[in-house]
Amino acid sequence: MLVGYARVSTQDQDTAMQHDALRRAGVRKIFTESGSGVGPRPELQRAIASLRRDDVLVVWKLDRIARSLPDLLSVQRRLRDAGACIRSLTEPLDTTSPFGEFTFQVLGAVAQLERSMIRERVMAGQAAARARGKNWSKPRSIPADDMPLIVQLWRSGAYTQPELAVMWSVSVACLRDSIHRHEGRGRWSKLVV
Repeated sequence: MLVGYARVSTQDQDTAMQHDALRRAGVRKIFTESGSGVGPRPELQRAIASLRRDDVLVVWKLDRIARSLPDLLSVQRRLRDAGACIRSLTEPLDTTSPFGEFTFQVLGAVAQLERSMIRERVMAGQAAARARGKNWSKPRSIPADDMPLIVQLWRSGAYTQPELAVMWSVSVACLRDSIHRHEGRGRWSKLVV
Protein backbone atom coordinates (compact mmCIF):
# COMPACT_ATOMS: atom_id res chain seq x y z
CA MET A 1 0.00 0.00 0.00
CA LEU A 2 1.14 3.56 -0.71
CA VAL A 3 0.94 5.89 2.30
CA GLY A 4 1.51 9.59 1.69
CA TYR A 5 2.91 12.26 3.96
CA ALA A 6 2.68 15.98 3.19
CA ARG A 7 4.05 18.79 5.35
CA VAL A 8 4.42 22.54 5.03
CA SER A 9 6.50 24.66 7.40
CA THR A 10 3.88 27.22 8.42
CA GLN A 11 0.12 27.51 8.79
CA ASP A 12 0.14 30.09 5.96
CA GLN A 13 1.42 27.56 3.43
CA ASP A 14 -0.70 25.05 1.54
CA THR A 15 -0.19 21.32 0.96
CA ALA A 16 -2.38 21.25 -2.17
CA MET A 17 0.55 20.81 -4.58
CA GLN A 18 1.95 17.92 -2.52
CA HIS A 19 -1.52 16.32 -2.25
CA ASP A 20 -2.06 16.57 -6.00
CA ALA A 21 1.31 14.96 -6.74
CA LEU A 22 0.73 12.19 -4.17
CA ARG A 23 -2.70 11.39 -5.63
CA ARG A 24 -1.26 11.30 -9.17
CA ALA A 25 1.29 8.77 -7.86
CA GLY A 26 -1.57 6.52 -6.70
CA VAL A 27 -1.57 7.41 -2.99
CA ARG A 28 -5.02 7.23 -1.41
CA LYS A 29 -4.15 7.64 2.29
CA ILE A 30 -2.33 10.91 3.08
CA PHE A 31 -1.19 12.20 6.45
CA THR A 32 -0.83 15.99 6.51
CA GLU A 33 0.58 18.53 8.93
CA SER A 34 1.62 22.15 9.09
CA GLY A 35 4.57 23.20 11.18
CA SER A 36 8.30 23.09 11.50
CA GLY A 37 10.10 19.85 10.75
CA VAL A 38 11.66 20.18 14.19
CA GLY A 39 9.68 18.53 16.96
CA PRO A 40 7.38 15.55 17.31
CA ARG A 41 5.43 15.80 14.01
CA PRO A 42 2.48 13.68 15.19
CA GLU A 43 1.10 13.05 11.70
CA LEU A 44 4.46 11.67 10.52
CA GLN A 45 4.51 9.41 13.57
CA ARG A 46 0.98 8.20 12.71
CA ALA A 47 1.97 7.63 9.07
CA ILE A 48 5.00 5.55 10.06
CA ALA A 49 2.99 3.61 12.67
CA SER A 50 0.42 2.72 9.99
CA LEU A 51 3.02 1.12 7.71
CA ARG A 52 3.09 -2.65 7.26
CA ARG A 53 5.46 -4.99 5.43
CA ASP A 54 5.92 -3.96 1.77
CA ASP A 55 4.13 -0.61 2.28
CA VAL A 56 5.73 2.50 0.80
CA LEU A 57 5.85 5.91 2.47
CA VAL A 58 5.56 8.42 -0.37
CA VAL A 59 6.70 12.04 0.09
CA TRP A 60 7.08 15.01 -2.24
CA LYS A 61 10.67 15.52 -1.11
CA LEU A 62 12.88 14.05 1.62
CA ASP A 63 13.11 17.34 3.50
CA ARG A 64 9.39 16.95 4.28
CA ILE A 65 10.15 14.10 6.71
CA ALA A 66 13.47 15.11 8.30
CA ARG A 67 15.43 18.24 9.22
CA SER A 68 18.77 16.56 9.82
CA LEU A 69 20.69 13.47 8.74
CA PRO A 70 20.31 11.77 12.17
CA ASP A 71 16.56 12.43 12.00
CA LEU A 72 16.41 11.00 8.49
CA LEU A 73 18.36 7.90 9.54
CA SER A 74 15.98 7.41 12.47
CA VAL A 75 13.01 7.49 10.08
CA GLN A 76 14.81 5.06 7.77
CA ARG A 77 15.44 2.67 10.69
CA ARG A 78 11.76 2.73 11.67
CA LEU A 79 10.71 2.08 8.07
CA ARG A 80 13.13 -0.84 7.81
CA ASP A 81 11.85 -2.26 11.12
CA ALA A 82 8.30 -2.13 9.73
CA GLY A 83 9.42 -3.80 6.50
CA ALA A 84 8.47 -0.68 4.55
CA CYS A 85 10.42 1.60 2.25
CA ILE A 86 10.24 5.22 1.14
CA ARG A 87 9.74 6.90 -2.18
CA SER A 88 10.33 10.55 -3.01
CA LEU A 89 8.40 12.00 -5.92
CA THR A 90 11.07 14.58 -6.77
CA GLU A 91 14.28 12.66 -6.06
CA PRO A 92 15.59 9.37 -7.48
CA LEU A 93 15.01 7.21 -4.44
CA ASP A 94 14.25 3.54 -3.84
CA THR A 95 15.35 2.18 -0.46
CA THR A 96 14.71 -1.47 -1.37
CA SER A 97 18.34 -1.88 -2.52
CA PRO A 98 21.70 -1.15 -0.85
CA PHE A 99 22.40 1.52 -3.48
CA GLY A 100 18.98 3.06 -2.77
CA GLU A 101 19.75 3.22 0.95
CA PHE A 102 23.09 4.87 0.16
CA THR A 103 21.33 7.40 -2.09
CA PHE A 104 18.83 8.04 0.70
CA GLN A 105 21.63 8.89 3.14
CA VAL A 106 23.50 11.05 0.62
CA LEU A 107 20.36 13.02 -0.22
CA GLY A 108 19.71 13.50 3.51
CA ALA A 109 23.23 14.80 4.04
CA VAL A 110 22.89 17.16 1.07
CA ALA A 111 19.55 18.46 2.40
CA GLN A 112 21.12 19.11 5.81
CA LEU A 113 24.05 20.93 4.19
CA GLU A 114 21.64 23.03 2.11
CA ARG A 115 19.63 24.03 5.23
CA SER A 116 22.84 24.95 7.07
CA MET A 117 24.04 27.08 4.17
CA ILE A 118 20.67 28.83 3.86
CA ARG A 119 20.69 29.54 7.61
CA GLU A 120 24.22 30.91 7.38
CA ARG A 121 23.28 33.20 4.46
CA VAL A 122 20.15 34.44 6.25
CA MET A 123 22.11 35.23 9.41
CA ALA A 124 24.82 37.04 7.40
CA GLY A 125 22.16 39.02 5.54
CA GLN A 126 20.45 39.99 8.80
CA ALA A 127 23.77 41.08 10.34
CA ALA A 128 24.55 43.21 7.27
CA ALA A 129 21.06 44.75 7.36
CA ARG A 130 21.43 45.53 11.09
CA ALA A 131 24.79 47.17 10.38
CA ARG A 132 23.01 49.38 7.81
CA GLY A 133 20.47 50.37 10.48
CA LYS A 134 17.61 48.04 9.47
CA ASN A 135 15.07 47.55 12.24
CA TRP A 136 12.43 44.80 11.99
CA SER A 137 10.38 46.01 14.93
CA LYS A 138 6.91 47.38 14.46
CA PRO A 139 6.73 51.18 14.23
CA ARG A 140 5.56 52.86 17.40
CA SER A 141 1.84 53.48 17.53
CA ILE A 142 2.02 56.56 19.76
CA PRO A 143 3.75 59.61 18.30
CA ALA A 144 6.73 60.68 20.46
CA ASP A 145 5.31 64.24 20.53
CA ASP A 146 2.22 62.95 22.39
CA MET A 147 4.19 61.28 25.17
CA PRO A 148 4.73 64.32 27.44
CA LEU A 149 0.94 64.93 27.47
CA ILE A 150 0.14 61.24 28.09
CA VAL A 151 2.61 61.03 30.99
CA GLN A 152 1.30 64.29 32.46
CA LEU A 153 -2.32 63.08 32.28
CA TRP A 154 -1.43 59.72 33.80
CA ARG A 155 0.83 61.12 36.54
CA SER A 156 -1.86 63.69 37.52
CA GLY A 157 -4.19 60.81 38.37
CA ALA A 158 -6.88 62.22 36.07
CA TYR A 159 -6.67 59.20 33.76
CA THR A 160 -5.67 55.56 34.16
CA GLN A 161 -3.47 53.78 31.63
CA PRO A 162 -6.43 51.80 30.24
CA GLU A 163 -8.36 55.05 29.69
CA LEU A 164 -5.38 56.67 27.96
CA ALA A 165 -4.88 53.54 25.84
CA VAL A 166 -8.48 53.83 24.60
CA MET A 167 -8.00 57.54 23.88
CA TRP A 168 -4.90 56.82 21.74
CA SER A 169 -6.36 53.61 20.24
CA VAL A 170 -3.53 51.37 21.45
CA SER A 171 -3.24 48.46 23.85
CA VAL A 172 -2.44 49.07 27.51
CA ALA A 173 0.85 47.17 26.99
CA CYS A 174 1.80 49.52 24.14
CA LEU A 175 0.96 52.56 26.25
CA ARG A 176 2.90 51.20 29.23
CA ASP A 177 5.96 50.46 27.05
CA SER A 178 5.78 53.96 25.57
CA ILE A 179 5.68 55.49 29.06
CA HIS A 180 8.68 53.36 30.10
CA ARG A 181 10.63 54.47 27.03
CA HIS A 182 9.68 58.11 27.55
CA GLU A 183 10.71 58.05 31.21
CA GLY A 184 13.89 56.10 30.48
CA ARG A 185 12.82 53.15 32.62
CA GLY A 186 13.74 49.54 31.99
CA ARG A 187 11.42 47.72 29.63
CA TRP A 188 10.09 45.45 32.36
CA SER A 189 9.69 48.02 35.16
CA LYS A 190 6.33 47.73 36.90
CA LEU A 191 4.05 50.74 36.79
CA VAL A 192 0.84 50.80 38.73
CA VAL A 193 -2.16 51.07 36.43
